[in-house]
Amino acid sequence: MLAAVMDRYGTPDVVRVAEVARPVPGAGEVLVRVRASAVTSADSRIRGARFPAGFGVPARLMFGVVRPRRPTLGGSFSGVVEQVGSRVGDVAPGDEVCGMTGLSLGAHAEYVAVRADRLARKPAEVTHEDAAGLLFGGSTALFFLRDKAGLGPGASVLVNGASGAIGTNAVQLARHFGATVTAVTSAANAELVSKLGAERVIDYADGGLAATTERFDVVLDAVGNLPIDSGRRLLSTRGVLLLVVAGLGETLRARGNVVAGAAPERVSDFDLLLGLVARGEITVVLDQIYDLAGIADAHRRVDTGHKVGNVVVRVTR
Repeated sequence: MLAAVMDRYGTPDVVRVAEVARPVPGAGEVLVRVRASAVTSADSRIRGARFPAGFGVPARLMFGVVRPRRPTLGGSFSGVVEQVGSRVGDVAPGDEVCGMTGLSLGAHAEYVAVRADRLARKPAEVTHEDAAGLLFGGSTALFFLRDKAGLGPGASVLVNGASGAIGTNAVQLARHFGATVTAVTSAANAELVSKLGAERVIDYADGGLAATTERFDVVLDAVGNLPIDSGRRLLSTRGVLLLVVAGLGETLRARGNVVAGAAPERVSDFDLLLGLVARGEITVVLDQIYDLAGIADAHRRVDTGHKVGNVVVRVTR
């Protein structure tokens, strides 16, 4: 099969398409023919060995000290079941599914073997490209807003980095939960985030958060450029600061009204998000779609830091 592989860390040019062995599913696994897979900021960080401050050493130990231990990246995917293991009974060849592979990665390939209990059924109303683009940012935004902030009707929410993969979902989910949303993004993306549900937009290049005197019940930082002290200044009396992207220092200091950490990958969350998309209640924002042969260009786009929503590679048709 064809897969995007890399044998060293570096620029997008280290990623190439090569012929590799097709994975064989274990007894509790499913072999999925990948139709689409997201290229996320996490993929970019791993490829370039550019990890949040303080996480460099543990990340290298996890992903490979000298060279990548997992040559094929990609964690969010959508596709069609090709083969099932001997202990799998709830999905069958031909079923359309999607999911995330966790630390195993491997979804930037024509086939990926995944545990059956990590798969969600893709609704017919949702394209493979949208499903692949939805899961990473959507599940992260859902976890922080619903599970960590307990977001509900009438709350005020500030989303810093509102036009990215996490931010576009955070704006929409906050509105879905009944909150009012203020979005921080560039002037070029103001119209987009307003259409997604932001009632007010702050241009980060025009004074940005330093100029605002408002206080919010929830502040979600999807960029990693909001220090804890600055974030706390924006909170209401019982407000919560959500650090979706944080270095080791901020993570260790996150207590009380500050939350940091990694979001879990739960099928129940995937099902909820897919249902919202299928019913037209939230929209998956896709920046660009590349063929697998353009994987290096997809990485370059993510590396600009200016992608809007999600970058996706279409692997098979």
